[in-house]
Amino acid sequence: MVVLKLGGSLFESARTLVSRLSAYAKEKQRCILIVPGGSIFADTVRRAGASNDASHCMAILAMEQYGWYLLDGTGADGTYELDIIKPGVHVLLPYRLLRERDELAHSWDVTADTIAAWVTRELGTRLIKLTDVDGIYTGGELVREINASELPAESCVDRALPGFLKDNCMDCLVVNGRCFGSVIGAIEGKNPGTCIRGI
Repeated sequence: MVVLKLGGSLFESARTLVSRLSAYAKEKQRCILIVPGGSIFADTVRRAGASNDASHCMAILAMEQYGWYLLDGTGADGTYELDIIKPGVHVLLPYRLLRERDELAHSWDVTADTIAAWVTRELGTRLIKLTDVDGIYTGGELVREINASELPAESCVDRALPGFLKDNCMDCLVVNGRCFGSVIGAIEGKNPGTCIRGI
């Protein structure tokens, strides 16, 4: 299994991507778990101005809304649990799971990136973040590998992810989800983007 965090920045092309991944997973007999971002639904939560605790729960519900959008007509299966064994694309509907296992800080520093990393840790697998850029840039240049402790203050990952990766000795591969070949390459073990090392 591999975990894909599918960001809201890919909203316009997301269902096409999930449909293509579903066909790929069926053909190759691969198991892919998608953790949805909050997308436009989380933007509404941010504007609401609720407390950190309420915003945390509302933002996870926003992830679940995006998850239902990704399931619509794409051939993927929805799941509330992590005990997935059959091949195919599965989209995590995370609210129930994260209410039962409330282990992450209630803060806007923790978004779907860190939640996807937590899911990956629980499953003992690999994390690939799909976004709308080719990877991490430093000094205007794309880097193929960077330590989590060296990430720029502003990047395409949430603020809590670098610390989570370091604390759990995990890596995260950042890939442009608009390039299907790069997504497949990442699933198959290549590095078409930037690998953030958990050190």
